[in-house]
Amino acid sequence: MSNIAKLPGPPGGRRLDVLRLLQAAEAPLSIVQIADELGVHPNTVRFHLDTLVEEGRVEHTEPDHKGRGRPALMFQAIRQMDRGGTRHFRLLAEILTIGLAADQDPGGKALAAGRAWGRRLRSPDHTDDALNGADTTDQLVDMLDELGFAPERLESDIAGQEKLGLRHCPFLELAEEATDVVCPIHLGLMQGALEAIDASVRVERLDPFAQPDLCVAHLKSVTLLQADAAEGSGK
Repeated sequence: MSNIAKLPGPPGGRRLDVLRLLQAAEAPLSIVQIADELGVHPNTVRFHLDTLVEEGRVEHTEPDHKGRGRPALMFQAIRQMDRGGTRHFRLLAEILTIGLAADQDPGGKALAAGRAWGRRLRSPDHTDDALNGADTTDQLVDMLDELGFAPERLESDIAGQEKLGLRHCPFLELAEEATDVVCPIHLGLMQGALEAIDASVRVERLDPFAQPDLCVAHLKSVTLLQADAAEGSGK
């Protein structure tokens, strides 16, 4: 038996016992050594070691073997942060939202961040020609659905421009508290995703909480947007 002090069994099951023992060891241990330390059958240890190796938390090491016979398999814990712990992504989101809200132009910064994110969401899967409006809307709906926005097509506006309704917000609590930050991020990600695929339409604006259960994204053709820009610059 090794000279490692036997560890009390922490909550989380026998597999965690095996992992904690290896983490506390100053040298690699064999299956028999681990079994002796924990007072269990070697087959039990072998079963949990196989899983820990597959998870990337434990690795085999070269045994320091001299003499005849097959050397025993030796194991050691991979030194890394515990990947099984609790995550607090909402806390991170709140911290970043507060940071953006304190900026002189929170909406502009949030929009730019969303655009950068949107450009990474889709890789171009088309020819050099721009996608037509129907293809664009289909891809945008698919993307928003994957992200959890529960999108739906709405009736076009009086100018014939398409509209999409978003029935679910993946960041609802934050959006309600910091609409001027979270909603521009959503608008930016849609704009960035469409820019990345050279779409023939763009999302011109997003109306947050147009209804208590609905946000509305307004699409407009690139041609009309360019005409609007030219008219504006000529004034």
